[in-house]
Amino acid sequence: MKSVRDTQKITNAMYLIASMKMRKAKQDLDNTRPYMDAVASEIKRILRTQDHIDSKYFYPDENEPPLSGTYAMLVITADKGLAGAYNQNILKKAEETLKNHPAFKLFVVGEYGRQYFTRRHIPIEKNFLYTAQNPSIERAREINLELQKVYDSGEAEKIYVLYTNMKNGMVMEPVVYRLLPFHRSNFVSPTVEKKIKQPFEFVPSVEEAINGLVPSYMTGYIYSALVDSFCSEQNARMTAMSSANDNANQVLEQLGKEYNEIRQSVITQEITEVTSGARALRRSRTEREA
Repeated sequence: MKSVRDTQKITNAMYLIASMKMRKAKQDLDNTRPYMDAVASEIKRILRTQDHIDSKYFYPDENEPPLSGTYAMLVITADKGLAGAYNQNILKKAEETLKNHPAFKLFVVGEYGRQYFTRRHIPIEKNFLYTAQNPSIERAREINLELQKVYDSGEAEKIYVLYTNMKNGMVMEPVVYRLLPFHRSNFVSPTVEKKIKQPFEFVPSVEEAINGLVPSYMTGYIYSALVDSFCSEQNARMTAMSSANDNANQVLEQLGKEYNEIRQSVITQEITEVTSGARALRRSRTEREA
């Protein structure tokens, strides 16, 4: 019982720490969201003025052949376990994606994912250390530079991000998102948006303007994916620690019953021995007097 209580202290502390980390990460994401929304808004505004943009960051037109070359995939996992099925779910999704795309370059965030792919002899192009526990816009920019390097050099025709999206406190699901190239529909919905009729002037060109905004948008999306995954990890750990506390309470309740039964049995045995001894003394005294 003492051992279970000591373990329960650890799980309670881990629950509180995970809760604090998740609140802080959400606050950091909220602080940077206005900037990311502003970048997306500018891209949207440019696309509403142009019917066609010749940019390597946008998906080919319908009459062009589809992209079928090497893919780059960023898989975001945790550095540690004790988070329920959080890591297993995203790694299962990653394996399914890799089976569908055998030609790939793998980029991994998180020590758990690195060890998983290393044990299975799956080659890793780049591993980003300490990023899972410390998501920041600087680390997101570093990751984006590596991904953009393989894309700009033609080593990869598409870039995917695999992360865990926390819809709410109860629902978390692995997400596979194609980061590059974009479709116009990522920014403009033809059923809602109205095309701007007034001409815009872009210097030096509209392609240069859009190509300058895309890396900032990618960095913002990667950062949001890192924070979303981090929040999902902490939420999964909170759920796991809460379940561990509930199980500990059940174990303590069961052990308490067993302890009380054994103690009651010992007390009953001692009373019986005392009573038997007293009865034997009275019998012996009566025999001597007789």
